[in-house]
Amino acid sequence: MKISVCTLAHGREDHLCNLVRGLNRSHRPPCELVVAVMQDQRYELPDTGFPVRQVMLGSGDICLAEARNTAAEHANGELLVFLDVDCIPAPSLIEDYAAAAEANDGVLMGEVGYLPKGATASGIDYEAFERLAVKHADRAGPPRDMVGRCGDYRCFWSLNFALSARTFQEVGGFDQRYVGYGGEDTDFGRTVAAHDLPLWWVRGAKAYHQYHKHHMPPVHHLDSVLANAQVFADKWGEPTMQHWLRAFRLMGLIEPDPAGGWTKLQDPDESHLALTRQQEHQPYASSSLVLEQLESQARRGSDASRAPAMAPA
Repeated sequence: MKISVCTLAHGREDHLCNLVRGLNRSHRPPCELVVAVMQDQRYELPDTGFPVRQVMLGSGDICLAEARNTAAEHANGELLVFLDVDCIPAPSLIEDYAAAAEANDGVLMGEVGYLPKGATASGIDYEAFERLAVKHADRAGPPRDMVGRCGDYRCFWSLNFALSARTFQEVGGFDQRYVGYGGEDTDFGRTVAAHDLPLWWVRGAKAYHQYHKHHMPPVHHLDSVLANAQVFADKWGEPTMQHWLRAFRLMGLIEPDPAGGWTKLQDPDESHLALTRQQEHQPYASSSLVLEQLESQARRGSDASRAPAMAPA
């Protein structure tokens, strides 16, 4: 089975170089790496024993969905492994996906370990990565067997997944109407489910996510999240990204409109960015923690408003 690794990149050259170095350490090398380059300059990447093709998309407003589709279109492999530019593949990632794909149709989702800041300062050290990496609290753990069925399309995440080129073509790739951040992953999972194809958790096929500052929920992408939530609702007749939208409402940034969508009340300010900003001691940013904090504040405010007024002295 020929296996292509696909990624997309804008900036983060050090992260992409580490991805390539990880592939160089693979027990089973890919037949190629295809990079959809979302900038005007090519990357200077480490030498490899396999072809690396950079598909130049330029620095225009190329959406993530289009970049992933372009990488897939240029790939020659029978199996496509998609890795985020921040991922360093474990040495067994490709062979784990190959074994899982031999026995299972559909979409395969490997494990992800989140690395803290500075974990890659000394280069690729898998023993150190395994000690330092943590699982995202909102993600399922690895299945007992090689694969385990995932029953909720909303769990699909494009950070680390694989599927056959035939399946990618069958479902039509990622919907390019999702511009900016948010929605395209959930839409892809929903599309896979609509085609009666299974989603699988995979034991192994692990990638180590390199630290970078981020916001969760993605308040810095408020406008595109609102627009993409409407695209999803119009397409599927059901909402998506509800936990993010709930957080934005509790922050006072949006309110529901009579048509069932959302109206923006204001742009986020530094207080909203500070609330959602990943701290340097955190391997990842967590929407759940922020939402719990906001819900707790809302409950305290509600309790205070219901408390009886004290009689004047």
